[in-house]
Amino acid sequence: MPESDLIKYVGERIRLLRMNYGAGQGLSQDSLAKGIGVATNTISRWETGTYKPSLQDLEKLSRFFGASIMDFFPEEEVRIDERIKALLRTARELAPEDVEELQRYAEFRRARSRMTSGSVKRGRKRKEA
Repeated sequence: MPESDLIKYVGERIRLLRMNYGAGQGLSQDSLAKGIGVATNTISRWETGTYKPSLQDLEKLSRFFGASIMDFFPEEEVRIDERIKALLRTARELAPEDVEELQRYAEFRRARSRMTSGSVKRGRKRKEA
């Protein structure tokens, strides 16, 4: 998927999560912005695909909405190889909170690999010296 399409997809997912927040009552862009500590216009720019949210932004959003960071990306075909099977065997022996942290870490790493740098603006331009 081209990066511009991916950024639009991510923006649409942010908008849908925001609009369906609170059992479908929705949430304003301003309320979401305050909830995660960004400017209101940043939420708007993410939703329209003008700005590309960082992985840290997506992590904040996923925690705010109680969702997986991978919910912001299109689904992919899952292939389970021997390394994944070994990881699953090991994870079975972990405490539930450790499994949750491992899952968040794996999702963050996967999201990072799906986000590519490109021409989409990430925020305000810095002044040139």
